Amino acid sequence: MSTTERPRILVVGGGYVGLYAARRILKKMRYGEATVTVVDPRSYMTYQPFLPEAAAGSISPRHVVVPLRRVLPKAEVLTGRVTTIDQDRKVATIAPLVGEAYELPFDYLVIAMGAVSRTFPIPGLAEQGIGMKGVEEAIGLRNHVLEQLDKADSTTDEEVRRKALTFVFVGGGFAGAETIGEVEDMARDAAKYYSSVSREDMRFILVDAADKILPEVGPKLGTYGKEHLEARGVEVYLSTSMDSCVDGHVVLKNGLEVDSNTIVWTAGVKPNPVLSRFGLPLGPRGHVDTQATLQVQGTDYIWAAGDNAQVPDVAARKAGVENAWCPPNAQHALRQARVLGDNVISGMRGFPQKEYAHANKGAVAGLGLHKGVAMIVMGKVKIKLKGRLAWYMHRSYHGFAMPTWNRKIRVFADWTLAMFLKREVVSLGAIETPREEFYEAAKPAPKVAQSAEAQLPPATRQKSEEKAKAS
Repeated sequence: MSTTERPRILVVGGGYVGLYAARRILKKMRYGEATVTVVDPRSYMTYQPFLPEAAAGSISPRHVVVPLRRVLPKAEVLTGRVTTIDQDRKVATIAPLVGEAYELPFDYLVIAMGAVSRTFPIPGLAEQGIGMKGVEEAIGLRNHVLEQLDKADSTTDEEVRRKALTFVFVGGGFAGAETIGEVEDMARDAAKYYSSVSREDMRFILVDAADKILPEVGPKLGTYGKEHLEARGVEVYLSTSMDSCVDGHVVLKNGLEVDSNTIVWTAGVKPNPVLSRFGLPLGPRGHVDTQATLQVQGTDYIWAAGDNAQVPDVAARKAGVENAWCPPNAQHALRQARVLGDNVISGMRGFPQKEYAHANKGAVAGLGLHKGVAMIVMGKVKIKLKGRLAWYMHRSYHGFAMPTWNRKIRVFADWTLAMFLKREVVSLGAIETPREEFYEAAKPAPKVAQSAEAQLPPATRQKSEEKAKAS
């Protein structure tokens, strides 16, 4: 970490908004005008819309993450957490991966911490649930599902087999519907290589408290998505929720009870709870309250955007929608980051701020290979697509939205190879405990109660002792 007299722009969070805002600032900034410091617990940014495909093996997990230090070579990148912010002194407390916490002064502050999984105090959820917010969880889910097929194929216990082949997904938004669609596709392909496991042996269950799935694409396409999943053998239960899942025994509000080793939780997100320690004005759901310029209410040196911000939707309000806020999606995050970066430069130079205004362009979702839904907004016209064409729209949009050409090319290369090569269905569950086998080989042998010689029969031991004395 450098010490400099130049003003410091501190970007808290290296996700979609943090990465793009920092890039924009560095691009617009004059040489030596300021120091840009990005702080995040991870040294990479994750493109979350691709997590379902990473979980299904359609994209290499390494290709859905972007290394911050490589993309931001002119910025300071600190791997750690911002635990507190003192606005009076303009000082942030940094907790690094190792070592003592320290204070870091700043002149301008960007809050881009994103969101975390929204959970509820459901018995067993913390112990049994699998989230889908990070690439680690996507890799873990893939390995876990394939391990369940291994278990089912190698056991004669029908109860163990049934529990292994039952997969429960809670949450029917983009994350839930896309993940169950991709994972079901992968499991269907993988079953071809097992002698005693078929798709008919598996049970996929999707649960949502709302009365529809995929609300982002509208009711008609949401209904199509539900019917499409059901046609593939997925049980969809709406207007219900999960009461408990202790030891994998899932109890739903509608009375259904099943045993499952796989419980995937995608029931929405909430702003990072650490925001409550920063002394910033928060909205009713914990988002940082911002103006249309993305400046935090009541400040002129702090900006916020993305999933952790409550940003007025100027375009919707002009269209007559009262109290409209920008939804937390990649479409808004990318554009907000650009405006935020420009406004930080303007604020540093004393120029006026620009309001963020963007009309919704629609939404796309993939439900497995060659399957998807899309709603494209062109002015007042909404074009609704489904099936293979919608899937192409989904891949095209997110493929080009992926940060950096390096990662774009790698993602498209993965998709191109998949057209000619079969999907990999190998489980690498041991990757989560890579040292276990070496530890077993290297650990000291257990001590025995007596030496090997002491365990010999008395007569043999006596002859051995006499022979030793004679020599």
